[in-house]
Amino acid sequence: MRTRSGRAAAQGRAASDAVEYTGTDRRAGEAAVGGPWLVLGKDGRFTAFARTRTGLLRWTETRPGGPRWTGPDFFPVGDLTYLSVTQGADTYVHFLGRREVRKGDGPPAVDIVHAIQYQTGRPVTEWRSLGNPHKDREKAARFGVPAGAVSASGRVNVFVRNAGGGLMLRREGPTGKWEAWADLKGSRVRDGLAVVGHASGRIEVLAGSESDAMRWLQPEADGDFHQDRNIPLVLAPGTASVLETAPDRATYYWTDPATGGIVAHRPGGWVIPLGGAPGGDPVAVLRAVLDGYDCTVLAHRDLDGQIMLAACGTENEQAGLWWSPTGERCVGAPALALDGYGRVVLGLIGADGALYIARQNDEAGLAMAPSTRV
Repeated sequence: MRTRSGRAAAQGRAASDAVEYTGTDRRAGEAAVGGPWLVLGKDGRFTAFARTRTGLLRWTETRPGGPRWTGPDFFPVGDLTYLSVTQGADTYVHFLGRREVRKGDGPPAVDIVHAIQYQTGRPVTEWRSLGNPHKDREKAARFGVPAGAVSASGRVNVFVRNAGGGLMLRREGPTGKWEAWADLKGSRVRDGLAVVGHASGRIEVLAGSESDAMRWLQPEADGDFHQDRNIPLVLAPGTASVLETAPDRATYYWTDPATGGIVAHRPGGWVIPLGGAPGGDPVAVLRAVLDGYDCTVLAHRDLDGQIMLAACGTENEQAGLWWSPTGERCVGAPALALDGYGRVVLGLIGADGALYIARQNDEAGLAMAPSTRV
């Protein structure tokens, strides 16, 4: 399925719109956060997030379907080196950060922190520490970055690479109290985990290493995780993403370090080359109905910083897809989501630190209007 962009037809954004971020404005986004950072609330309104050196930025749609937004609102969060978001079926937005505090000589004190936005436009809760499973300060400083998912019962699951290259899990128990860190084992795990919460409530996670990929599954919702057989495929670090493409079946996407292009893979099947020339970020993926068909929409930032867009029938990547230049450029990975009316929306953080939103128009297929600066 071919895609079209009004911005590309207009030969790109005017140069005067691109302002280099200088780091002096705390309300200018330095980068997109990890995970699906453009989220839809229970009331049908979007919230978008970005990170600065000193905290979290939040933009809020004023009504379902746009086009007006408020913000950015600034929430100071000190000493974060990484921040990701995940959302449950209850639409609560969970923030997972890696905090690194330096106190004199020696390695920094590192822990994982968590906060919640319960409703669109409402305050973010205080940041609570989930700790660090390593007692040794040297090992604790090598603790990785968090990725998470929320089960159907609302229990948050947080995954982090440990200092020894294994995978650690900390999650909420049935009463809401956090359980202790659990060691899921694994070997030579790299940061850049891909985690999916299925509609059934089961969660699975994919981690890459230097020589293969590892996957952990739950046999049932909120059950214990077990490690599946390793997948003899290599992922470019930090490029993996995942989408539920059938009931309890995930499709993983990542950059192949041998070719530099994106591939799709469903465990037990073949690797499907998708082309493209991504710039080292995860590809954004979304299921949407286009012209009456169940489709998968993909967007990635290429080596020049431009956003490329494509669509194909869900689980029919082998039929081919065409990457369409949007004429948009961004810092960090773009985001894809469906708005309150079911339209595909592309979100990006511009070089000026502002939020830009491009929305599907009424033409056939996947035709996107030019982005607007929020």
